[in-house]
Amino acid sequence: MKFSHTAAASFAAFDDPNLLAYSGLAPAVRLAERCGLPGLVAEKVKVTGAGNGAGTAVDAKVMSLVAGMLAGADSIDDLDVLRHGAIRKAFSGVRAPSTLGTFLRAMTWGHVRQLESAARAFTCNLAAHCNLLPGGNGIVHLDIDSKVKQVYGAAKQGAEHGYTKVRGLHFQIVTASTPIAAPVIVATRLRRGSAGSAKGAASLIAEAIKAVRSMGATGTIVVRADSAFFSHKVVATCRRAGVRFSLAVAQRKKIRERIASIDEDVWTAIKYPKAIYDHDEGRWISDAEVAEVEYTAFTGKAKKYRTTARLLVRRVKRLNPTSVPDGQGELFATWRFHAVFTDTTLALVEAEADHRRHAIVEQVFADLEDSALGHLPSGKFTANAAWLTLAALAHNLTRAAGTLASTFHARARTGTIRRQLITVPARLAAGARTLTWYFPEHWPWQDALENLWTAVGHRLKT
Repeated sequence: MKFSHTAAASFAAFDDPNLLAYSGLAPAVRLAERCGLPGLVAEKVKVTGAGNGAGTAVDAKVMSLVAGMLAGADSIDDLDVLRHGAIRKAFSGVRAPSTLGTFLRAMTWGHVRQLESAARAFTCNLAAHCNLLPGGNGIVHLDIDSKVKQVYGAAKQGAEHGYTKVRGLHFQIVTASTPIAAPVIVATRLRRGSAGSAKGAASLIAEAIKAVRSMGATGTIVVRADSAFFSHKVVATCRRAGVRFSLAVAQRKKIRERIASIDEDVWTAIKYPKAIYDHDEGRWISDAEVAEVEYTAFTGKAKKYRTTARLLVRRVKRLNPTSVPDGQGELFATWRFHAVFTDTTLALVEAEADHRRHAIVEQVFADLEDSALGHLPSGKFTANAAWLTLAALAHNLTRAAGTLASTFHARARTGTIRRQLITVPARLAAGARTLTWYFPEHWPWQDALENLWTAVGHRLKT
């Protein structure tokens, strides 16, 4: 590719009132309205007693925040992307960044909880409208994890040094997914930077289970988590709710002793990196093997918390293969062990592989940080908590738009959906009480955009 004109023959002018850069906001905002987001916010979020009119038109302000996040805004100032060209011809009620910042800072923890309630109800409506969680009558995985988001500025409330040794705020998310559905966020919580990974996890899981059931999931729910969330409170919550659990376990003394008791002849090789399948023997030749043994956890707690279930163990040979000189074998194999405490009914090999798929939650973290959660933009803790809730809501709305667009976009990264379906330039033409959107000719993802456009009730010009 090369530029087709000289610099002297190229001019630019910012004077066209009929252009907008994010035409994909039209079907996305229409979808949010169809699923009742403005009404839910107006009903549930009551910001009373706030100065500067911060508590007025809450629904319009939340819609402006979500629309800005859909367009890629990751700070309050970035919300100015909504004020250009033909945006005001296509949308009403767009609020300025300063107004939105005042609104966020006026929120208390109670207001954040109200916003979370509205977000959960909206996600349930999205699931019913867009089939956002297909396969919910089979196995539904709830994956919980936490992350320390590094922040800057001495005035950030709650910002502290935690286990990562960086100064930040610590947030938890719970995602729901099925074998055929990409993960959606069903619960969030912001904590101080020094909070432990599992602090408040049991109550957040309980909220997530209720949310998934409200979304219409009738199948078996399995809660998956890493070793930071292995606790009697989490297991007790799962048992009370009638769901399964699959929790990684740290290598403590009792676990090491139980692993050591496993007979050498019960280990089964599994498909793992560099594994080779032996068709003659019908098994994998692998550096990784799995076995299971019964284990009773939390024996130091009250009897009601003691839980007996399966301990799945994976051992991986050679911590550092490069330490073995060329042409020489190992006299004794060195193993690294990974344990999982679970009450799932899957067979050993599938149960262990199923737990490893818990890593899907990292994709959601990457999506969030690639969009609205690039920053926690306010100095006030509750404003950042509200921002986190809205970022999760925008993530789910983007995911729903992708589901309506195409099979590919239903599982694509949210950044891909935004780039191909939302940040699409268009020119608006008004006439005869109609508004026509003119998109670029030969847009590579035209079919998917047409599917999304028509799915929310818009018509195509023929």
